[in-house]
Amino acid sequence: MKAVRIYHYGGPDTLTYEEDVPEPAVGPDTVLVETTATSVNPIDWKVRSGARQKDFPLDLPAILGRDVSGVVVAVGRDVRSCKPGDRVIALADATYATHVAVPSALVTQLPDGVDPVDAAAIPLVALTGDQLVRRATRAEAGQTILVSGALGSVGRAAVHAALKLGAKVIVGVRGRQLAEAEALGAHAAVALDDDDALAQLEPVDGVADTVGGAIAAKLLGKVKPGGRFGYASVLPEEAKAPSVTISRVFAEPDPVTLRAFAEDVRDGKFVLPISQRLPLQETASAHERLEKGGGGKIVLIP
Repeated sequence: MKAVRIYHYGGPDTLTYEEDVPEPAVGPDTVLVETTATSVNPIDWKVRSGARQKDFPLDLPAILGRDVSGVVVAVGRDVRSCKPGDRVIALADATYATHVAVPSALVTQLPDGVDPVDAAAIPLVALTGDQLVRRATRAEAGQTILVSGALGSVGRAAVHAALKLGAKVIVGVRGRQLAEAEALGAHAAVALDDDDALAQLEPVDGVADTVGGAIAAKLLGKVKPGGRFGYASVLPEEAKAPSVTISRVFAEPDPVTLRAFAEDVRDGKFVLPISQRLPLQETASAHERLEKGGGGKIVLIP
């Protein structure tokens, strides 16, 4: 099969496109998916560079990638939930490849009406945002939840999840993004780069943080005693709040929630901007653009 592998930690130039990589084996409870598309996420370049080696050590050479959209081409002997020919999406591993082996319990059928290429952008960001809200902040109807970096892909998913739960959502963005943030349908917005605006912000029940750093430390101080602060970024070591429960989120597979997000994409209820669609051969270029930041997901097509 074709795949992109790395042989050592480093920059984007460590990503090597190869055309003769062995296909993954199909175990009794796994399915083999022929990839329609995958996507790149910030965690990918952080793992590739070695910055997250402690959290996500690699057995080199390794194939990166967490998102996959594709067609089932083979199933293990114990699989009953899907069959060859099914279109599926999943949060998986080693997805920068033309074929991906996934435990059958982790895949979900791609709803009719969803673009199978753009669907590859959904899994990691949707599940990270959802779990920030549901598991870390434990948002409930009527509570006030602040989502930082709300115009980013994970932030958008967190806003969507919080609104579906009936929470009052405040979106945190840069001052120049306030007008754009109105389209998210939140109850209010605050400029994260405006110290005066942050000082006037009333305490909230929870924060779902996707920004990290100094901004996260400031927002931690805005959580009510007994509240919750969830983050999927990096929180400064000096950031402490004894009366607040602080939780770091690493997205876990959840095919039911993933299917719900895909249906909401189909129905126009959740919008996940795609900035570029690139061939798998240009994964290194995708990583370069990803590290520079910017809006929208980058999808890779084998």
